[in-house]
Amino acid sequence: MAGKEDFQKIVDTVKNKASLKQKIYRNTLDAFNLFKEHSKQLVEELVKEAASFDEGVYVSYQEKGLFEFQLKIGGDIILFHMHTNVFDFDRSNALWKTSYLKEDASRSFCGIINIYNFLSDSLKYNRYDDSGYLIGRTFVNQENHFFVEGKRQLNFIHNDFVSQSINPDAIRNIVQQAILYSMDFDLYTPPYDHVQEISVGQLLNEAAGMRVKTGKRVGFKFSFEEAEKK
Repeated sequence: MAGKEDFQKIVDTVKNKASLKQKIYRNTLDAFNLFKEHSKQLVEELVKEAASFDEGVYVSYQEKGLFEFQLKIGGDIILFHMHTNVFDFDRSNALWKTSYLKEDASRSFCGIINIYNFLSDSLKYNRYDDSGYLIGRTFVNQENHFFVEGKRQLNFIHNDFVSQSINPDAIRNIVQQAILYSMDFDLYTPPYDHVQEISVGQLLNEAAGMRVKTGKRVGFKFSFEEAEKK
């Protein structure tokens, strides 16, 4: 009898949680495909515009598989990556105080689409020591509700998880804000103490000139980052 009860618990868990996570996965994949579609369209528009003022500015879209694509705009790479797993919010998250999650706790499970910013030369020259930065991430649940967590406008425009659903206008806006943030996130000279030594091995390596770690904010904090913490 006890065995049958345990089996039924397994059936119920598969029915409720596994099925739920599959639905969220499909919703997140659909959202990611929208990101692909609107990113392609945006790049096509940018290519036409760039040709009118500087043919040397390179703009491109490239898919790197089912769960990853990247935009190259000048010296920046904006990389979009969909995580294949589903996540729940920590109980300390303020969203648990909303009636939306109190009414149905399963709404807290979400898929995640991450947005990273890299220097295009870091990938072009295989500079493995260089840094990229997570600038935003989009959460999508079973009801296609979503919100964005990130830097600057990415953290403010789409933060209404309770009533906001995935839609084409929101997707395009997220892509545009990611591009604007990345292009305004400039490369600073690293502190002298960080680059004053170089080993003989690095010097003799054919990529010696690429071995000094490069990142947009190595050794620096921007004023707006400090403001975000307050």
